[in-house]
Amino acid sequence: MSHASESASLRVLIVEDDPMMQLGLEQALADQTDITLVGQAEDGYLGVEAALRLKPDLVVMDIGLPRLDGIAATKQIKDALPDVRVVVLTSHTTETEIIAALSSGADAYCIKGSSVDRLLAAIAAAQEGATYLDPQIARLVIDHLRPPTTNNNLGQLSERETEVLKLMVEGYSNPEIAAALYLSPNTVKTHVRGIMNKLAVDDRVQAAVVALRSGLVS
Repeated sequence: MSHASESASLRVLIVEDDPMMQLGLEQALADQTDITLVGQAEDGYLGVEAALRLKPDLVVMDIGLPRLDGIAATKQIKDALPDVRVVVLTSHTTETEIIAALSSGADAYCIKGSSVDRLLAAIAAAQEGATYLDPQIARLVIDHLRPPTTNNNLGQLSERETEVLKLMVEGYSNPEIAAALYLSPNTVKTHVRGIMNKLAVDDRVQAAVVALRSGLVS
């Protein structure tokens, strides 16, 4: 890979203590021409150290790590490098861990055993500045967010906005929504902004909560 192509690609650090999982992630990411793996770490302390030294664009972070768990490591990385995106990839699915990881600054939460496509969707969403929740755990987050007071505004969404919202709930990034609905990225951004305004929410996660609570997405 040339220097120019490396500089244009997403620089990713993997923090994972399972050698087989490390290898699987390395192989999966190596197949992506727009991703460059810049390093790996086997525990939370080494993960923070590597992030500070390598300054990656994105970290794929496990939670159950030796010495320093992934939640604490995420917080330390985010405190020092707030622009670095963190995608949690873990087998941990308790409400406490999920909420703690998101509160520590994780941009995405994926469950191990999910498809590579789902991990790549999480990476794409995080890279774009969005929040991604694995569908397996999305509903666990609902009870920990303030109940929305604008559910009735779902009726004010246009048919196209409703289609966009459904894809948002499924974790699609704006470019993926644009491709799926044959729209321009700018049009999708306009729809997302309109959805958030109508639902009086601040981000995509809260919009997803409204959609799930309303039954719009089963």
